[in-house]
Amino acid sequence: MPLLLLDLDDTLLDRAGPFRAWAERFLDGVGAPAGDIDWLLSVDADGLTDRWDVADAVRDRYGLRIPSIDLVEELHDAVVANSRLDPLVACALRIADDAGWTPVVVCNGAVRQQEAKIRRTGLDRFVADWVISEEAGVSKPNPRIFALAARRARLPLRGAWVVGDGPEADIGGAAAIGLPSVWLHRGRAWTDGRFAPTRTADGLIAAVAVVLGG
Repeated sequence: MPLLLLDLDDTLLDRAGPFRAWAERFLDGVGAPAGDIDWLLSVDADGLTDRWDVADAVRDRYGLRIPSIDLVEELHDAVVANSRLDPLVACALRIADDAGWTPVVVCNGAVRQQEAKIRRTGLDRFVADWVISEEAGVSKPNPRIFALAARRARLPLRGAWVVGDGPEADIGGAAAIGLPSVWLHRGRAWTDGRFAPTRTADGLIAAVAVVLGG
């Protein structure tokens, strides 16, 4: 049973939508100009910026007295509470499983938030296991986190595919360990000349179809 190594945020679960919804409400609450949403999305960088750094940037820009930890907790709770598992994603995972693939989540981030999203959305019913960088002590694109996922699943890395939206973390990680990959482009063009995805797709359903098609 080959491994299907899957990113979490903006691959299996939409993160961009819940974060933007929180950001718009928050900025409205502090009386920020409407255009500041672009600034905050840029600071967040699709979740790549540390939550504490996002909180500090927001506090500094608006002169807020609220402790950074309160902002971090507010952001965590809002993203978790608004995360939803697309039924079509669940269906694609079931199809992959029925076809003999073993879906395992490999994601960067904090255990508390990432595991809460996996369990709260019901995603845990459609994957064999998950590895989160904070708990693993190593982050994508380091090949060791993919090797750890294989050990957790008790399956070889040989024959596995990596699917994700992160050029560096997912596709760079796959290239570093010598695995084929599918990049979820989300409307972006590939620009990294150091490595490239094996295939590209516009979403998880199309990516699973690519993997099952060989």
